Amino acid sequence: MVRKLVQVSVTILQNSNFSGFITGRIYRGKLKSFCVPGLNCYSCPGALGACPIGSMQALSMNPKLIVSLYIYGFIALVGVLAGRFICGFLCPFGLVQELLHKIPLKKIRGIRAFRVLDKLKYVVLVVFVIGIPTVLTLGGSIGFPAFCQWICPAGTLEAGIPLVLLNSRLRDTVGVLFVWKVTILLLVVLISVKVFRPFCRFLCPLGALYSLFNRISVLHIDIDKRTCSGCNHCLSNCPMDASGTDSTECIRCGKCVKGCPQKAMRWKGLRKNKKAVAALAACGTTGTDKTHE
Repeated sequence: MVRKLVQVSVTILQNSNFSGFITGRIYRGKLKSFCVPGLNCYSCPGALGACPIGSMQALSMNPKLIVSLYIYGFIALVGVLAGRFICGFLCPFGLVQELLHKIPLKKIRGIRAFRVLDKLKYVVLVVFVIGIPTVLTLGGSIGFPAFCQWICPAGTLEAGIPLVLLNSRLRDTVGVLFVWKVTILLLVVLISVKVFRPFCRFLCPLGALYSLFNRISVLHIDIDKRTCSGCNHCLSNCPMDASGTDSTECIRCGKCVKGCPQKAMRWKGLRKNKKAVAALAACGTTGTDKTHE
């Protein structure tokens, strides 16, 4: 319940421009210069901050290939501090998938093919978030946010559908692309009922970025080897089918901590090694420039 309250509170806080849901207008104030940690669409009528992935794509489309130390430094800093804890506690679209998964139907877990599909999010990150926008821009074409435009179901749910419903002009322009995006969203919704957080596992580029920091993040789950009996209760009951608390698939939801029969698992804020300290120090050297999405 504590985690759910945090997820709901963060979702409301990040989308508290309530007038936008009435007028259909996007907030464009100073707060949009800053990224939120989770996947929350910039174009959502209620959104107060920018999405990290959308901001990365905006940079990839810049003809001068400007590298914003703020955006990459922000992602690195958040990753070093918390890793995929962001996915488990601070991502609005993750909350949506979890609520769908509570629908009482038989669930699918532990399929070997999932291990291969887990790697797709890295392909999405390299190809759609960075690759296509950058290549088109370098080739002299007009770049576009390929991930947001072709894939992102969070953007469709939070921005596309609300804006189309609230804006008659946008309704007149609805075409094949919008139908395609809605189809992807519906597939994610349906699969979420059977599979725990499928978008997070298989397609989310932000989850891919944060997963790279799981092994060194300051906030982590520690296992007391003196108390652990090796029963593997934590692994067999992990909703993400993670192979350990430092696995790239672990979203730090805390289910293993709560369910450990020996109470051998604890939340920790410091690591015994120096990797996280060194990485955190590196993040501190980033610049302070801020880029609008």
